[in-house]
Amino acid sequence: MTEIRTRTIEANGLSFVIDEAGEGDNVALFLHGFPESRHSWRYQLPLLAKLGWRAVAVDQRGYGHSSRPRGVKAYDIGNLTADVGAVFDALGAKRRLLIAHDWGAIVAWAFAMDRVLELDGLVIMNVPHPAVFAEDIKINPAQRKRSWYVFFFQIPWLPEWVLTRKGAEAIGRAFTDMAVDKSRFPPQVVDHYRRNALLPGAATAMVNWYRAGARNGLGKYGPGKAPVIETPTLMIWGEEDTALGIELTQGYEPYVRDFTLHRLPGVSHWVQQEAPEAVNERLEAWMREKGL
Repeated sequence: MTEIRTRTIEANGLSFVIDEAGEGDNVALFLHGFPESRHSWRYQLPLLAKLGWRAVAVDQRGYGHSSRPRGVKAYDIGNLTADVGAVFDALGAKRRLLIAHDWGAIVAWAFAMDRVLELDGLVIMNVPHPAVFAEDIKINPAQRKRSWYVFFFQIPWLPEWVLTRKGAEAIGRAFTDMAVDKSRFPPQVVDHYRRNALLPGAATAMVNWYRAGARNGLGKYGPGKAPVIETPTLMIWGEEDTALGIELTQGYEPYVRDFTLHRLPGVSHWVQQEAPEAVNERLEAWMREKGL
């Protein structure tokens, strides 16, 4: 059984709690989304360690027991991508694989486009390229309706109250209501995410990711502006995502040079937790194909 070690590292002037499996300077770094944590990658860390990588899942800024800077601007995309580069450096990475889901995937897209550090591979789960999303939401009322919560999160204090009332019941329901296979989210998993959201200042920090994204935007990664990603890129997408439409898996030719898509029918937005066997199978096959 693969040993997973938990420790705290310093990077970009902040403290980050990580889970780590494997050894060496080939580093596969995992970025979680909202309202998750490093725990969401528990099924993938052993796989990457088996494949010869040092697999590291990090609680990003504002989450878990990592540093929680105050203010919306602290969560601008430039700060988030700088965190990722600094974590890679703190781990002494010589080869770099970035694997990300949800908001973590937005950070990963930006990191690859800005070439903060060169990547050997990029894996994205259930979040579109910012330019693909920008094009779709302009013409697709169904996606605007699905994204209602992004607008709600711009309101002061009310989102935090909604998310944390009744012991962060809404956080738990984000998983159990959206999941297709609800058995993948037993009480102990759901309670982990609920407890994280109830830590002092955590709900505000989590929502501030959305506030910063809306205020300062991802416009420089939009249509006609986004740099082409040269890094081999794999997208894995659960088809039963109720927040993001399946049409967002199309239209990547202008933005990614080497793009592979695997759609998983009958799987929700929480793809790597709900269907870890299918995700790991496709991830391993792609990595072997690309020599990673």
